[in-house]
Amino acid sequence: MSSGAPKGENCEVDMGSKAGDIFGAENAHPTGTGGAGVLAKLWMPKGFSAGMAKEWLDKRRVSIRPWASFVDQRKFSKPRNFGEMCQRVVRNVEIYNSNYTFIFLGLILYCIISSPMLLIALAVFAGAFYIIHLKSLEKKLVVMGKELAVPHQASLAGAVSLPVFWLAGAGAAVFWILGATLFVIGSHAAFREVEGSDLEEHLMEPV
Repeated sequence: MSSGAPKGENCEVDMGSKAGDIFGAENAHPTGTGGAGVLAKLWMPKGFSAGMAKEWLDKRRVSIRPWASFVDQRKFSKPRNFGEMCQRVVRNVEIYNSNYTFIFLGLILYCIISSPMLLIALAVFAGAFYIIHLKSLEKKLVVMGKELAVPHQASLAGAVSLPVFWLAGAGAAVFWILGATLFVIGSHAAFREVEGSDLEEHLMEPV
């Protein structure tokens, strides 16, 4: 009996085309609008993309000041009065904002890596949000007559994973990050002397 299935070379061509469809861009997203390849299945919610985050990081990295000058001990001194300290803080935050941003991100990364329970809590939140978002694509989620938008879905995922965050001591971690950030950045901005060359280089940077 003839099964109607392709044989020989035709079979290989057909299988190749099917594999292309599976890994192609059209089927990568449930709505048919994802990126290319298998990685595109890990698509982001509407309004946000990995490209946006990469572009933001690239801009921060381009405008970063040399770390050697940033930590040069010869350029640190005690401010003469409170007014000079405030002036230094304002100018240094303006000049070294990209450096301070990476210090902040580094402290967050250190806090997450050093706390396995916090890693688990973040994984639970990401998993809950992903599942909720998938469900919303299959069928609109409506609460009290209103459809759940992406921010509401994130809030719901946060509520679901809140007990895990509480067990992980997320509140203490947040206060630690904020305190360490204020101490490190505040100390640097207050004691780092502002030189004319720093301001000139900052003003000459492309926007």
